[in-house]
Amino acid sequence: MKKLLIIGYVWPEPRSSAAGYHMLSFIELFLSQHWHVTFASPAAFSEHRANLSSLGVEEVSIELNSSRFDNWVTDLQPNIVLFDRFMMEEQFGWRVEKHCPNALRILDTEDLHSLREARHQLIKQQLRDNQFNLSQLSLPSTLYNKMAQQDQCKREVAAIYRSDLTMMVSDYEVNLLSQYFGLPANLLILCPFLIPTTQPRPTPFNERQHFISIGNFRHAPNWDAVLWLKQQLWPLIRQQLPKAELHIYGAYPPPKATALHNEKDGFLVKGWAEDAHHVIGQARVLLAPLRFGAGIKGKLIDAMRNGTPSVTTLIGTEGITNSQEGWSGSVANTPIAFAEAAIELYTDTQQWQTAQAHGYKILTDHFCKEDIQSNLMTRIESLLNAETLEQHRLNNFTGQMLLHHHHKSTQYMAQWIEVKSTLASTQAVQAEPSN
Repeated sequence: MKKLLIIGYVWPEPRSSAAGYHMLSFIELFLSQHWHVTFASPAAFSEHRANLSSLGVEEVSIELNSSRFDNWVTDLQPNIVLFDRFMMEEQFGWRVEKHCPNALRILDTEDLHSLREARHQLIKQQLRDNQFNLSQLSLPSTLYNKMAQQDQCKREVAAIYRSDLTMMVSDYEVNLLSQYFGLPANLLILCPFLIPTTQPRPTPFNERQHFISIGNFRHAPNWDAVLWLKQQLWPLIRQQLPKAELHIYGAYPPPKATALHNEKDGFLVKGWAEDAHHVIGQARVLLAPLRFGAGIKGKLIDAMRNGTPSVTTLIGTEGITNSQEGWSGSVANTPIAFAEAAIELYTDTQQWQTAQAHGYKILTDHFCKEDIQSNLMTRIESLLNAETLEQHRLNNFTGQMLLHHHHKSTQYMAQWIEVKSTLASTQAVQAEPSN
């Protein structure tokens, strides 16, 4: 039986984040192909994590900077090692390359962290300078100039080069890496969310009420969206719809978020949703005023799946569709335009139904589960051939060079940390008074 080892940055939470849903979809794909799947992570078990063991997945807790991982992975000898985010490739990539040289190394970016960070810095600068312009944050040239200055971007791109294949959820990010950073096309594969062909039967317009906003509060773009709603957007909407309510859901709401709850204003912070699809499917319109971010926004995909039109920004639509195809609702980048679009969509039955139908078409055209799975597995099976993989790596000289230099420095640093920790533990034991 072929073996897949996933080294996770966190334990997947499919009901809390799009990244968790995407990871679980990938796990289920390999289980359906009769692979043995092991999920290992140095993170602590989280409150809303998926029960992977019930699916037949082996769960293993691993340590950072520990040679015990070397012995364990040598015994396991996986055919594929998937690094969940570039930080895990940095930490464990050299160990995998040393002890499992024939294993196919795949990086799952989830989204480009450096893109999200660059946009965050740009929007903060815009707000300080009172020059708010969200469209500027979608210009590849502007983003490249900002990203190329970041250490995080250099680390992330280097991890992509060192990997045999990198899964990207957004075609926007594939184009950015290829056209501006010069990444070879054969190192990247577009693998957006795997959406089932059949969708739930939607609740009709006249049986729905209220607006909804949803997103993990630990994710900075989601928290920023809630603040923008509270401070500017919702007051504009509420002026025209005085009886409307905005229900805000999301995992891990901090006290600063729950403090925004105000029943008089119809601004209701609900927190964790046991069933996100249910609450989205009962709402009339989803609001996603994202001023920065990266990847694909799971909340917008979930809205389409449940027949709930949405209002979002240009950044929100990224990786899902393009401006020529239109949107499942409205796209607006300024407060007044956003509020007007939300009000029209909430009150116009015909516009709402048209938006709903367009959402289903977007899912069919861009997120066909069977097509995405077939493309991914064909690429992986090709690289699992020893001769093909060897030539693939030879052709990626930049990756081999980065692998040599970075992994050597990372290896020595990790070994130094391990020795230092061992000495500290030994000294602590020796210092204990004897009975």
